[in-house]
Amino acid sequence: MEILNDEVLIQSYHKALELKLHEDFIQLLFQEICKRNLHSLSNDLPSMEKTTD
Repeated sequence: MEILNDEVLIQSYHKALELKLHEDFIQLLFQEICKRNLHSLSNDLPSMEKTTD
């Protein structure tokens, strides 16, 4: 995941949601966004509590 820059990571997350890709993949992207503390850059990201499912 470190290969993706922050912007591409967020774009990938949004595209994965749009295309309704596998939930595990979307969760992986979301967890990386949280790990990088990028969740504040996008208002339409779910709350961080979702990562504890």
